[in-house]
Amino acid sequence: MSRVSPAARAALAAALLCLAMLALFWPGIAMFDSLNQYAQVVSGSYDDWHPPAMARLWSLFYGAGWHGQAPMFLLQLLLFWSGLGLIAAGLARQGAWIAAGVILLLGIWPPFAGWQVAVLKDGQMAGALLAATGLAGWWRLRERPLPRGAAVLVGLLLLYATLVRINAVFATVPLAFGLLGSGAWKPVRHGALMLAATIAVLVAMPLANHLVFRASASDVGRSLPIYDLAGIAHHAGPEAVPVLPASMWRAAEAKQCIRPLLWDPLGDRCDFVSDGLAAAAPGHKLTEAWIGTIARHPLGYAAHRLTHWNATMRWLVPWRYPLADPQWDSEPNTLGLGSPSPRAAPFQRVAGILAESPLGAPILWLVAALAVLALAWRREDARSRLAVTLALSAVLTELAFLVISVAADYRYHLWAMLATGIAAALVAGVPLPKRGARIALALLLLVGVTSLAARIALPPVGEDYAAAAG
Repeated sequence: MSRVSPAARAALAAALLCLAMLALFWPGIAMFDSLNQYAQVVSGSYDDWHPPAMARLWSLFYGAGWHGQAPMFLLQLLLFWSGLGLIAAGLARQGAWIAAGVILLLGIWPPFAGWQVAVLKDGQMAGALLAATGLAGWWRLRERPLPRGAAVLVGLLLLYATLVRINAVFATVPLAFGLLGSGAWKPVRHGALMLAATIAVLVAMPLANHLVFRASASDVGRSLPIYDLAGIAHHAGPEAVPVLPASMWRAAEAKQCIRPLLWDPLGDRCDFVSDGLAAAAPGHKLTEAWIGTIARHPLGYAAHRLTHWNATMRWLVPWRYPLADPQWDSEPNTLGLGSPSPRAAPFQRVAGILAESPLGAPILWLVAALAVLALAWRREDARSRLAVTLALSAVLTELAFLVISVAADYRYHLWAMLATGIAAALVAGVPLPKRGARIALALLLLVGVTSLAARIALPPVGEDYAAAAG
């Protein structure tokens, strides 16, 4: 090993860790969303409730005779560890062994690894973005421009990540500007360009799903307006949302179907809300009612969104808050999707404990990302520029949940927390303003302490999906 270059040693370590995760969790974990997508693959009938781009890719493996979740599991772990390995190798090449080691440790941090082994759009997105970051970082960390072939591959990885989650655009647009662009960040110019690009992608996504991937339209676009209208009725009073009778909103309140964690009860045991809105506000009329109600009751809307954001960021919440624990086995199914060995269960239990703790709270990682932005924004070295790109991607992803989110699943934050961890490792080895660093540490401590206090003081609400849905 002494004759092997530092970069090769870091890459070898990443390869061994990848093999270990493949062995422990093979053939991957199939959750409810995984079953839904695989059923579409088997039937050949696709809709846009889940990203058809992922299902179409899955169908290529299925058509080649490789059935089950294993090919998609293999793909997302190879992308995941390729990205981490390239970043670690680039740092090791510069002699930054501690930073390289931290990057590799992020890959086996149980909350990250525990969710990355679930065959879901979140793991596909995180894997693609890590691979794009690692590939670009290999050249960027040496202050070299990307070769044309590498730039094309980075672009394709970013495109795939954008297609597999409706809100991925908030992560991928800043990455595209930072990884494929050149020069320092210019807030006004880049901000305007990123806003225009984000709007363009959001407009183009439904067209791509329906015209390119030939997915039928579902009611997925109605879930956010329904959830927001219910939230406003909860915070501003049932008369604030006259699109439905006040008695209907009171009935939803009585059944405790307006939840800070997720919208699901409104389309399930309180389906009279969704059915009522389908009759009273079909098609674009729901959007009109949604926007009009927000305009009339901005405080009720803000209270609803902040309550949900607190839940999804897991800040002031009780211990054992639902939707954080990663599974170790697949959901029961008749599709032939198997489960890993029970040997994976202890690892996933540790992952759940850490995810539920203040250390695993997405809000803590968001504060860390904001600290990286504040401390490294004006620095011109390669490590700081890459860190700023990753931190900006993480911050915009998490802030987007303030307006675009209907559920508080922990896995939704996988990329943002990974990006923050990498960004922090990159700037840890460069000189930073001491006063700013002290302020950042104080804010992290404040958020951590208040998170811990809330977990101790607040009453439990349950641990699983049934508890989340009330």
